[in-house]
Amino acid sequence: MTGDSLPSDKQMRLRYAGTCHRCGASLPAGVLAVYERDARRVRCISCSESGRDDENSAGDVDLGTAGASARREYERRQSSREERIRKKYPKLSGVILALSDEPQSTSAWKQGAIGEELLAQRLSTLPESVRTLNDRRIAGTRANIDHIVIAPSGVWVVDAKRYRDRRPELQVTGGILRQRSESLRIGGRDGTRLVEGVTAQVAHVRNALADPQLPVTGALCFLEADWPLLGGSFVVDGVHVLWPRLLVKQIRSGPDRKIDVDAVSARLAKAFPVA
Repeated sequence: MTGDSLPSDKQMRLRYAGTCHRCGASLPAGVLAVYERDARRVRCISCSESGRDDENSAGDVDLGTAGASARREYERRQSSREERIRKKYPKLSGVILALSDEPQSTSAWKQGAIGEELLAQRLSTLPESVRTLNDRRIAGTRANIDHIVIAPSGVWVVDAKRYRDRRPELQVTGGILRQRSESLRIGGRDGTRLVEGVTAQVAHVRNALADPQLPVTGALCFLEADWPLLGGSFVVDGVHVLWPRLLVKQIRSGPDRKIDVDAVSARLAKAFPVA
């Protein structure tokens, strides 16, 4: 190791082109550089030998914490409910809180946070050439993007859903005499709103990249769902509907388009800050 290299850093010849997170220099595949395993980013040898502190470098990318904003909202709602009950029933509040269930509108935030956290664990098994931005805020809206995965094959916009024991299905209507129509059903219920949400997120990411040559794919990833033993995944209105293991497999198996993962990650991290 040289300069300020840490035990988790590795000096190596890059398998993929990248960008030094400190100085912004382009690093072509095959060049000697330092790979920072914990942050999953690279820096050039010159910056390593200079010994400069990179903690507040403008090139740093905050990968975010999966489920952080959903967990904050859950804790806010939980605390607000507890406070209301204690004020209204000062003597019985402890019993009421112990015996009553949280409203579904509150517990849904907790389930959402857990789903994002579980999916982030699965995404962490992707190759070192991949970056994942977690829990990103869409400026000017109240919406978040759960995960943006930047791989050599392209960008994936992923919405995590933890719908336990409910089966996602593709419903097809129409055909020969009527216009064919496809929709998402989850445990028999209409899931059109979820598909539309991912479609809107994909549009935001494409606009931020402003590069029509860079593929952006939307995905609804269902955790702990009632998937069939054979098949089960499908695409509806351009959005992939699948489970975590298959999502990781598809990201891995995509064609290598020689995308500068570090540069794209930095651009998207700036456009979509941590929520």
